[in-house]
Amino acid sequence: MIRPKVLFIGGSLNQTTMMHKIARELPECDAYFTPYYASGPLWLMTKLKMLEFTIMGGEFKRKTLHYIKSNNLKLDYEGKNDNYDLVFTCQDLIIPRKIKKFKTILVQEGMVDPPDWRYHVTRFFGLGRWCASTSMTGLSHQYDYFCVASEGFKELFIHRGVNPGKIRVTGIPNFDNFEKIKNLEFEHKNFVLVATSDIRETTKLENRKKFLLNAKKIAGDKKIIVKLHPNEIAEKRTAEVKKYLPDTLVYQDVNIEPMIANCDALVTRFSSTIFPAISLGKEVYSNIDTEEIKKLNPIQNNGTSAKEIAKVARELLASTEPINRAKEKNKYFEDLKANIKQLLKRKLALK
Repeated sequence: MIRPKVLFIGGSLNQTTMMHKIARELPECDAYFTPYYASGPLWLMTKLKMLEFTIMGGEFKRKTLHYIKSNNLKLDYEGKNDNYDLVFTCQDLIIPRKIKKFKTILVQEGMVDPPDWRYHVTRFFGLGRWCASTSMTGLSHQYDYFCVASEGFKELFIHRGVNPGKIRVTGIPNFDNFEKIKNLEFEHKNFVLVATSDIRETTKLENRKKFLLNAKKIAGDKKIIVKLHPNEIAEKRTAEVKKYLPDTLVYQDVNIEPMIANCDALVTRFSSTIFPAISLGKEVYSNIDTEEIKKLNPIQNNGTSAKEIAKVARELLASTEPINRAKEKNKYFEDLKANIKQLLKRKLALK
């Protein structure tokens, strides 16, 4: 009997470990892994090392390749085998051209950015989804199913334009069993944890001084510990933290889960760390309303999300329906034309 061949596209270490967990639940399949990649001009830019700050290069790619090799997983770099029954990916901001002909499952990786001016400009002009970062997650329409973290996220994605018929609420690996981190040990206790982001490393703007001073105000007399995002330049960002919070401890390449388990409060912006923190009863200060966090909070199913996603994969593998995404792909350009028509009507009305 021929075993189905499945390609798992990684990216960040979080994405890659999620893919590995799903692969373990599909022992009947022949699983291959690759770091995140692109095609066309973006592929060339990665080769010229112009996108080292993204999950297609730099430390992200190095860690993913190391994980694949150290876990003895089969590597098919950039999916060159080109003969798959199914493809898994954790992000659809970029869909490599040659995987569009395969059955595909998109798996939510964690928190997504809120819509800002980039989101609206990108949608209006039909620009590459990567221009608006993760706020455009799910809007490629180039997949068969989209496995999401919770009913709250399902509503969010539908509101942004994702086809409801393609969404499956399965929970997501790495965010489906926060109870297991409750008793993790850390060298400090009863502190305020500040989780930074790589906003500036990904070409966006952030007032880090304001963010840090706000954290100081929240902490009061409590100790502050800063956990830098893995994609930040440690030496540069540590010096920045020390400038405004000289007595603060700064960590980078350590697991944040024990830190969350032992802190009293978490200060961040749009990080996925808000979910374990809120689930463990910590005070959370972020750019997202607390009630909204609770609504979005991933399903806690004792770590069985990968098993649920595997069920969706088996269903898709068994389906004889032909792959036909042209209609939904064109919806992006239909939205653009509709926006232009609306703008022209407004201009004519003003005249």
